[in-house]
Amino acid sequence: MDDLIIRIHSGAIQGIRQDGVKAWKGIPYAEPPVGERRFRRPAPVQSWQGTRNADTPGPLAPQPVDPAGGAFGLKRGDIPQSEDCLYVNVWAPDHPSKGPLPVMVWIHGGAFVTGGGGLPIYDGSVLARRGGLIVVTLSYRLGPLGFAHWAPYASGEEDGYVSNAGLLDQIAALEWVQGNIAAFGGDPQQVTVFGESAGSMSIAALLAMPAAKGLFSRAIMQSGASQAIPDQQGRLLAKALLDMLDVSDDELEKLASVPTEEILRAGDRLKQAAGASAVMLFQPVIDGKELPLSPLQAISQGSAAGVEIIIGINKDEGALFIKEGAPLVSMEENAKAYTAMTGTPEAASWIEDYAVTVEGQRQAMRDLYFFRSALQFADAQRSHASVWMYRYDFTMIPGHPLLGKAFHSAEIPFVLNNLELLQAAGLPVDERMRAMAEQIQDAWVAFAKRGNPSTETLEWPSYDSDKRWTMLFAEKSRVDADPEAGKRRKLTAWN
Repeated sequence: MDDLIIRIHSGAIQGIRQDGVKAWKGIPYAEPPVGERRFRRPAPVQSWQGTRNADTPGPLAPQPVDPAGGAFGLKRGDIPQSEDCLYVNVWAPDHPSKGPLPVMVWIHGGAFVTGGGGLPIYDGSVLARRGGLIVVTLSYRLGPLGFAHWAPYASGEEDGYVSNAGLLDQIAALEWVQGNIAAFGGDPQQVTVFGESAGSMSIAALLAMPAAKGLFSRAIMQSGASQAIPDQQGRLLAKALLDMLDVSDDELEKLASVPTEEILRAGDRLKQAAGASAVMLFQPVIDGKELPLSPLQAISQGSAAGVEIIIGINKDEGALFIKEGAPLVSMEENAKAYTAMTGTPEAASWIEDYAVTVEGQRQAMRDLYFFRSALQFADAQRSHASVWMYRYDFTMIPGHPLLGKAFHSAEIPFVLNNLELLQAAGLPVDERMRAMAEQIQDAWVAFAKRGNPSTETLEWPSYDSDKRWTMLFAEKSRVDADPEAGKRRKLTAWN
């Protein structure tokens, strides 16, 4: 049992053995952001005496919960929630290694308002065991607690109220990895961040943030790229939140004693007041300091020079958000939504190319929001480092209204190879699904280990201006030169 007790900078922790790996869960990487620390920069965690049990993930950040359990029916109602949520979880192979192992750090998605690194769907056991590497998952502050733009209203003191607190949490977690992962057998010089949706958008922001420079050398971005709101919009949202909480902008200290539920309710009311165009009210904000420029602009200028990237989308992203029989959004409302989502006034005219049908609106979301941003990001980064592009086409249950689509988030249980969790939830798992999980996971592992996702069974050339090679993960995966070339040219000409 001695190898399960390790010493990190803040003290000794006792891990567990499970599923052929060693695991340490619920390790604090910063002080709890509660009371006077709410809305402030994450503070270094204080040391403890004795040995701390690390057998259970920390709480989820305060968030709404879908009682149906989302697309996969994975209910999370019994998982505790708390503002005391800044924890990491670590998995390592249960066998000696010849040297330090590469590290993969997962940043969860959830539109910046839901999710957590301790959710079972993000369990890193299989990835650590099959990949022979260290896996870390992290949680960060969400919604108004993590993404309200307080800096313009703060007094300017060193430990004052901040903007982008959720991103600063992620940086603190990556700094924790740099300082502590060697104790678990990991190599701090070989860190790959990977994430989906808001997790991928977070990675885009981290690539643009000076404070994150050098904390990782590779990135995998699944269904998300440059996403941030301008300073002025962030100020307006913060002021509206203060008004709803009946706090004046020169009395921010009163925010420390407002009940958590009241802050969340104010955020919900703010979203309702903003209407259908407010797809993500709380998200990274270009504050001019921590995030000086939009991620796309910063990447174009070389902020992430040398960081190799895999980036891609799912073929049917919009199917998760726009269900069969869902009420259709008018052309006018869609124009407002896409103008807000893309930050581009021209988006109001783009939507005219898509029919006001379920399929038309799904395609609009997939193309204008996900595909366009991935193309832009890949083009911006490939002059500064190697980039690989993919499209995930695989479907779980052909013919099923949702699971018969490559919908937004459909690849997650395959990347982490947690299909047994789906099976336990009543979803059928077959050999073709297991083969896909191994195929995509092997590519992610190859990238984390060697900086190239090619495997023995799949040769994957990098994305360039000539062939624009793209891996299509499907029943029979293959590389294609510039798939959807006409659509790509149209989307990128809209810049």
